Amino acid sequence: MDNFIVSARKYRPQNFNTVVGQQHITTTLKNAIRNNQLAHAFLFCGPRGVGKTTCARILAKTINCTNQTADGEACNTCNSCVSFDAGTSMNIHELDAASNNSVDDIRALVEQVRFAPQAGKYKVYIVDEVHMLSSSAFNAFLKTLEEPPPYAIFILATTEKHKILPTILSRCQIFDFKRITNNDTVEHLQEIVDKEKINAEKAALQVIAQKSEGCMRDSLSILDKIVSFTNGTVTYQNTLEHLNILDEDYFFQLLDCMQKQDMAGAMLLFDQINRKGFEGDLVLNGFAEFIRNLLVCKDAKSASLLEVVEGMQAKYIQVAQQTSLSYLLSALNILNDTEVNYKMARNKRLHVELALIKLSFLQQAIELTTDKGTVVKKKRVDGPIAFKTKMIQSLAPPAPPTLPGQAAVKPSSNPTQPSAAHLSSSTPEAKLFVAQTAAPTPAPVGTIKTGPKKSLLEALKEKAGSNYEIEEVKEAMPLTEESLRAFWDAYIVQLEQQLKHSAVGTFRIASLEIESDIHFTVRVSAVTAQKFIESEKMVLIDQLQTQFNNRAINFTILVEEGEKEDVPLHMRLNSKQKFERIAEQYPLVRELRDKLRLEIDY
Repeated sequence: MDNFIVSARKYRPQNFNTVVGQQHITTTLKNAIRNNQLAHAFLFCGPRGVGKTTCARILAKTINCTNQTADGEACNTCNSCVSFDAGTSMNIHELDAASNNSVDDIRALVEQVRFAPQAGKYKVYIVDEVHMLSSSAFNAFLKTLEEPPPYAIFILATTEKHKILPTILSRCQIFDFKRITNNDTVEHLQEIVDKEKINAEKAALQVIAQKSEGCMRDSLSILDKIVSFTNGTVTYQNTLEHLNILDEDYFFQLLDCMQKQDMAGAMLLFDQINRKGFEGDLVLNGFAEFIRNLLVCKDAKSASLLEVVEGMQAKYIQVAQQTSLSYLLSALNILNDTEVNYKMARNKRLHVELALIKLSFLQQAIELTTDKGTVVKKKRVDGPIAFKTKMIQSLAPPAPPTLPGQAAVKPSSNPTQPSAAHLSSSTPEAKLFVAQTAAPTPAPVGTIKTGPKKSLLEALKEKAGSNYEIEEVKEAMPLTEESLRAFWDAYIVQLEQQLKHSAVGTFRIASLEIESDIHFTVRVSAVTAQKFIESEKMVLIDQLQTQFNNRAINFTILVEEGEKEDVPLHMRLNSKQKFERIAEQYPLVRELRDKLRLEIDY
């Protein structure tokens, strides 16, 4: 029985032409080999599983090949290539910096560099995950990396270039690997399933490519798992089931229920999804991505960003045209906020259901804030505000009274200017005066032009009709000493009726001092009196704001310095002092704490 080899190792590229999705790097390396312009140090950086180590091995094999092709590829038939493929080449050394990251490991590597290759032209040192080296190891590697022997070539590979020292970066020729596109991944997977004679649907391969997120190694591992799971038949449905991905048809049904304001249908559909084992965060994330795809389809310019399985593009475009842009943007905003707060929610199912309820009635909320297709701005009012208006008088002087039978003459703004009666109509001065008096007068300064734009209140009046009554906001009452004292005495009577005799005495001896129109100070002589007033503060403020029609009224309690107050002992001690006092009276309490190794929360 042959040993099973995973696809990621079995189909690892053996030359530059078979590397997927990195043509910009493979072309550069082949030209450098063909023109004999190799650098002494390379740095391959990029995401995981995109071919960094593979390209490093191909480069090491190609530069030692004794029978290179015309386009700079290895022949795979010479002794050097055969020994490399068999893993017995003495000219290629690989070091895993994740487990060999100390100074001693780098010193041992530097000692090996001194010896020339026994066979071949170059000795190649591949250091994988080089960002895991310690700072001292990096410093020990600097001099050798800057001026290595002519036969030594270093190839460093990393997924986190920002963790490497700038002194290392400046000594290397840097190659940035990019994520492999979904199309390239699907084509490579199709070649593999054809070679392995596996029945695989193209839609299933597209789902695998999307799940791998540009990592070829992940996509091959996923393919191996699904082949084992399905016994050699890879379909769209069993791929979704194995990868725990929600079918997009559920999201289309959810959106249809929300467009019809069918809250019950949306809740039942979510219950069906939840029974299949999908958590709420997966539903929120998948639905947000679904709304994003619909937004992408709204404009033909961005349609190329749509990454869905083959055959679903037409359905996405059709649904996107039937859904308003304002609804999609508002829904995406609600889903984003819900997903951010999902981890902090205790009842996670209820948290998701609240978002579905909001989305079900989102269309109705959008219609209430629009009037004939235009958005009506809301008037923001924090509370009742008392203000007065005063007309601005015109700066023009009043006209003199006219006698009966006498024509009204407009007074001149310049007293030295001659009137039209003293000038001949043929003179230039008369023509200028007539032109000035015939000019239209400017609008008064105090007038305000009103446009056809309607407010939110007017739009709601037109839609609701006479079904609702609108109550006018009452004007705020000024805060005076007489009115405040009257309210304070009335509240004392209320406390007497509630049999709060201790608070009644405190309220009677308290002095009131008005600081501004919305704030006053209550002065007391003891801390206990302050605590009595603080216990009534919430109810007191609410009645104050209601009495004076002003939600901004507040007050501060100050304790005046006076005679030393006899504060009870339990109010003077903190938590630690209370425990020490109890332990002093009852030593068994301390012994119990020590035996049980309890920690007291002081």
